[in-house]
Amino acid sequence: MMTNLFSIFDPISSILFNFNWISLIFGLLIIPFSYWIIPSRILIMKMIMFYTLHKEMKLLMGGSYFLGSTMIFICLFTLIMYNNVFGLLPYMFTSTTHMAITLSLSFPLWVSYMMFGWINKSTHMFTHLVPQGTPTLLMSFMVLIESVSNVIRPLTLAVRLAANMVAGHLLLSLLGNQGIMSSYLILFLILFSQILLVILESAVALIQSYVFMILSTLYSSEVY
Repeated sequence: MMTNLFSIFDPISSILFNFNWISLIFGLLIIPFSYWIIPSRILIMKMIMFYTLHKEMKLLMGGSYFLGSTMIFICLFTLIMYNNVFGLLPYMFTSTTHMAITLSLSFPLWVSYMMFGWINKSTHMFTHLVPQGTPTLLMSFMVLIESVSNVIRPLTLAVRLAANMVAGHLLLSLLGNQGIMSSYLILFLILFSQILLVILESAVALIQSYVFMILSTLYSSEVY
């Protein structure tokens, strides 16, 4: 029985082991298609998607691109996309609705960027704290603003992904609970609204994984 609205995001399903977290590795079930002698349609679609993302990120990274540097962002996109899409299936746990997962993805990337930049290119990092054309009187103030914006980047990435996934699931849960003891007309309207919401959530699941990947790529390109 659901005690409150947010209990649908409770990851605990057993006292001995939290089986809900197994959904994190469901994307591995698609990997065996890569070992087929004749490429399947799923593998062809994956390769086209990966090649398109590779070209776009290579363009965003510019001079900071080196061979294989886009693979980490493509893997990050794939992991988030699989978990977002699988979370829309009935009785599936959406791990990306928890800050423990989203912050675990964004924080290590941000720490690696900052450590590499401040250790190897300190002068370049200092120049980013004062945008070009800033008046002399505002320089100290801009340094403070840019420093705060750099510090909160992993938090904003994590909150953006988790909040968007939670919002859609809450709307679906609210509409689903209204169907009990409703008239046929209201039930039809609720069902039609839920179908539209599922389509919207499918788009949000893909868009949020793409936004997470693009922002991570842009943050890494600023270090070089």
